[in-house]
Amino acid sequence: MCGIVGYIGNKQAYPILIKGLHRLEYRGYDSSGVALINDKNEINVYKTKGKVEDLEKYASDKDLSGTIGIAHTRWATHGEPNDSNAHPHYSQSKSLAIIHNGIIENYAIIKKDLIKRGYEFKSDTDTEVLVQLIEHIKEKNNVDLTKAVQLALTQAVGAYAIAVIEKGNPNQIVAARKASPLVIGVGDDEFFLASDATPFVEYTKKVIYLNDEEIATITRNDEVHIRTISDVEKTPELKEIEMSLNELEKGGFPHFMLKEIHEQPKRIAEAMRGRININHDNVALSGIIDNKDKFLNAKRIIIVACGTSWHAGLIGEYLLEEFTRIPVEVEYASEFRYRNPIINKDDIVIAISQSGETADTLAAVELARKKGAFVYGICNVIGSSIPRNTDSGTYTHVGPEIGVASTKAFTAQVTVLALISLTIANMKGSLDKKRYKELIDELATIPAKMEETLKTNENIQKIAPIFTYAKNFIYLGRGYNYPVALEGALKLKEISYIHAEGYPAAEMKHGPIALIDAEMPVVFIAPHKGMYEKTLSNIEEVKARKGRIFSIVTKGDNVVSKVSDYSIEIPETEECFVPLLATIPLQLLAYHIAIMKGCNVDQPRNLAKSVTVE
Repeated sequence: MCGIVGYIGNKQAYPILIKGLHRLEYRGYDSSGVALINDKNEINVYKTKGKVEDLEKYASDKDLSGTIGIAHTRWATHGEPNDSNAHPHYSQSKSLAIIHNGIIENYAIIKKDLIKRGYEFKSDTDTEVLVQLIEHIKEKNNVDLTKAVQLALTQAVGAYAIAVIEKGNPNQIVAARKASPLVIGVGDDEFFLASDATPFVEYTKKVIYLNDEEIATITRNDEVHIRTISDVEKTPELKEIEMSLNELEKGGFPHFMLKEIHEQPKRIAEAMRGRININHDNVALSGIIDNKDKFLNAKRIIIVACGTSWHAGLIGEYLLEEFTRIPVEVEYASEFRYRNPIINKDDIVIAISQSGETADTLAAVELARKKGAFVYGICNVIGSSIPRNTDSGTYTHVGPEIGVASTKAFTAQVTVLALISLTIANMKGSLDKKRYKELIDELATIPAKMEETLKTNENIQKIAPIFTYAKNFIYLGRGYNYPVALEGALKLKEISYIHAEGYPAAEMKHGPIALIDAEMPVVFIAPHKGMYEKTLSNIEEVKARKGRIFSIVTKGDNVVSKVSDYSIEIPETEECFVPLLATIPLQLLAYHIAIMKGCNVDQPRNLAKSVTVE
């Protein structure tokens, strides 16, 4: 949600900022803007509703000079998407400009007070309230910009990542964060600022991650100075990122989503590399082994996540309970954080998030830690908030995921959950050695079987146009494949805007069957292993009501495929690993239907890649 970019150095800022905004388009947004301090030390703000290319057109004949600037892509919270509500926002005197990701919850109270003091507002946003407050404090107390920001944030309630520049001060950007990501790139005589490292990876790999309630003063030809809101000085910790520029390009594919679907065999192999030994007779995750007693003594595991990560968590529940015999609960983080859950000190909470910045999941982590639970993170982005706020964890190592609809992150999360389950099972002795090795052997074959599954792409592309008419879909699966049905339905909803629902196949008769007619496509995940005969009975029930059946079957199937209108074969595997293969045709189906409908698959409407506000 929302994207922040900043630059100060010896180059012209505008081209760097615009390129950075393009790199952040995957986060989802409805308007964009830029603020530059020009050679006369004045702040020029240019902003517009629409895409970054609309901003470029609007600004093409404007003064774009300056070696310092901030830029923003906005995902609307307070105030509809329009030019006035787009960021950056001026203060009343136009001496300050701000960009902001997050929500200031008490903005209305602050705004009311500022109006009484004579301040006027040109937007409906909470962000403009914050910059007016900073200016008011700066003038009233005669303090510098850093101090004014610090004092203003002591009054602000909510979440934020902000960057502020000041007229007449072309050598400084002040930034701060709380519950919203912000990273500083450190180059040669230049600094970058962004929501994540993608905007500046081609310029520097050295970064400083801001922690919650920290304020950074970034000054030209100086070091970064960090203080907390409570005025405690902090020593910046310089780290090096592993991201490469090639990972941010489409690599010959028409869309990032298709590229990321096809990357899954390679990325899943990387997620397993170094964790499964060469003989395929042991799985070792240091995050589990280093905390062996915690896992051996755990009375319960609670998985917290949102969206696609929640679906991965459901598969993790099946894996963990089957392999380790530890009771598992899977919770939506957004519900868990508000319902006063019972959390004990011998519970383990596993938090799953691709970005590591999901606001509700971070809040669930904080709650679990306060209750004394051991918290374990599963995350893709190194250095993000969840890895820094959990007791231990495992990275998925799938590289940047740019497409808003998660693909490779989902299969990597399931893979890591399988590795975690096997590691705990081996420590507990809850799986016999023969079965343990069989499962490792099979898991190691999954990347090659994914490659084989991807060969169904051409066939799915031919089938997809048939379903573009549909207004609704039902996805059905049993056991391990019920979460796959949920994930398949979510993918279709996200990128094609077709309403879809996932159900356990046995639940079809408890309501959804009323919807089935000749106009209703029904997707079945029906591999040989896992209640095959019962799923076949459900298929016959749909067929009797003239539903159009699209099935995912095991290679060589000649029963379900015969009663289906369309079927896609996947290689045979263990029942517990079917989701890793069955998910791929559903990703491809959603992708090709969306393309046929002319949808923007990489940037679906109203969606954001990283949900950093509630």
